[in-house]
Amino acid sequence: MVSTLPVSLEDIRAAARRIAGRIVETPMVQSASLCDIAGVPVWLKLEHHQTTGSFKLRGATNAVLSLSPAERSRGVVAASTGNHGRALAYAAKAEGAVATICMSRLVPENKISEIRRLGAEIRIVGSSQDEAQQEVDRLVGEEELVMVPPFDNPAVVAGQGTLGLEIINALPEVATVLVPLSGGGLAAGVAAAIKGVNPTTKVIGLTMERGAAMKASLDAGRPVQVEERPSLADSLGGGIGLDNCVTFAMCRELLDDVILLTEAEIAAGMRHAYACEREIVEGAGAVGIAALLAGKIRSGGPVVAILSGRNVDMEQHRRVINGEAAMFGEDGQ
Repeated sequence: MVSTLPVSLEDIRAAARRIAGRIVETPMVQSASLCDIAGVPVWLKLEHHQTTGSFKLRGATNAVLSLSPAERSRGVVAASTGNHGRALAYAAKAEGAVATICMSRLVPENKISEIRRLGAEIRIVGSSQDEAQQEVDRLVGEEELVMVPPFDNPAVVAGQGTLGLEIINALPEVATVLVPLSGGGLAAGVAAAIKGVNPTTKVIGLTMERGAAMKASLDAGRPVQVEERPSLADSLGGGIGLDNCVTFAMCRELLDDVILLTEAEIAAGMRHAYACEREIVEGAGAVGIAALLAGKIRSGGPVVAILSGRNVDMEQHRRVINGEAAMFGEDGQ
């Protein structure tokens, strides 16, 4: 089953060899507090300790290294909700390439400033990732930049899948893996790696209720557009692309379930990470903890929750921790 999909276990193993030494093999630690809550061993994969603060460096690095020298010399471009842009800027700079990152006005300023610090050219376009992608398409067509998509690309998915290899190698008996889900690059790659080694392990995608594009697409049986809305889990925003050719099929085939989380549940996950695990994570990175706290996960064996990123605005984080932040509600506020 897995071998017929766009990215195979061997593709992921090849990516692991390619990016070795350029990314951090992040730690995995057991959470005593979450073990008590879940009633089974719970491990946290601390991917927010990655060099650029999120898992995105894996896919971006594998994609850049997969380009020819001539392609890298033309410069790379991508649309991003922040973390992919930061990762691509870092990976491109490491290989002597120029990166252009297109983002919408919804991307937090702390993520934009870090991308700028890494030397990338920044374009702020529109109020959604779909609008930012239109600028990417223009730059590819008119200036011949090479697009490195944030998720719907085999090299990117294979790079993200190396995280799954680290999990299954460290804990072969894992029963359930909790993966943040947006465009599906991380979920598809991790699921392909995990199930390629142990098909019985469940992989569950977690996302916010507000504008969950992959969930809506899976429910519809085809890629669909959704309204992009503000969320504490801003990194999980954006569409999956109506012409999606990699991640939709992989998520449909490999994910055992997709679970939605409210803004209040995401905030609770962030608070627990800080108060009990001594970890600072952004909303998207807290969804695994949030799902466990909310009682939305049932597992008969060990669980691994991926803490995918830490690139949160620290004022927002302070307000969430102190219970001061207004939650984004159904009225759109």
